[in-house]
Amino acid sequence: MKTYTPAVILRPFIKAYKIIESRDERINRVVPNTSFAIAFRFRGQISYITETGKTALPAATFSGLRKSVRLINYAAQTAALIVQFEETGVSAFFRQPLQALFEESISLDNFFPSSEISIVEERLAKATNDLATIAIVEQFLYSKLDHNKPDKLVSEAIARIHSNHGIIKINDLAQSLYISNDAFEKRFRKVVGATPKQFSSIVKIKTIIDQNPAPSTFTEIALEHGYYDQPHFNKDFKLFTGQTPTEFFKSGQYW
Repeated sequence: MKTYTPAVILRPFIKAYKIIESRDERINRVVPNTSFAIAFRFRGQISYITETGKTALPAATFSGLRKSVRLINYAAQTAALIVQFEETGVSAFFRQPLQALFEESISLDNFFPSSEISIVEERLAKATNDLATIAIVEQFLYSKLDHNKPDKLVSEAIARIHSNHGIIKINDLAQSLYISNDAFEKRFRKVVGATPKQFSSIVKIKTIIDQNPAPSTFTEIALEHGYYDQPHFNKDFKLFTGQTPTEFFKSGQYW
């Protein structure tokens, strides 16, 4: 996987581009993230692995935030470009409400004309290198950019959630921003695509993962991050990663 920085004009909205190429068939464990993503597949086939088998994904897939792990199968000779948005960046490109996309991945042509998506897909198939691939996607994204100013209140709320590692009472957060709980949740969901509580839960587990704790400290880590005991922590962690903490940190393979 190769990571690229967006053009300057798109950096306030897009965190990074990732190009994934699989020579052989592979399965990637994708843990939840705090922002939306678009996957443009320009070669091969990508599928979600579910309990009932594989579910093929569209060539251009728009994915919301999640609280649970995804197993993604890349067929041999598959390539895709992933657009990873900033946490408040996705709403600059989409005027439709995004909160219904929590835990969902759907075709991008639900939001933009299928004829436009087809043109992007055709151009991507002919691109000869990574920079050409990125340029095609950036041209499309720039054409959809709405230059409205970001919601500063939501941006401040996100910053406070991160600074507290996801351990924060949403009622207290709303009060500190001088806004009612209902109004705060509505604005937050519109921009982020998740409730403040859902977002905080993702931040909390991701913070623990980034610490890469030793197994002997799991109980201490659980208590430090607001869990009553390790069993409650283990339950949330397994939903998030698909593995127990011991299994997950031993494997060391995730995105």
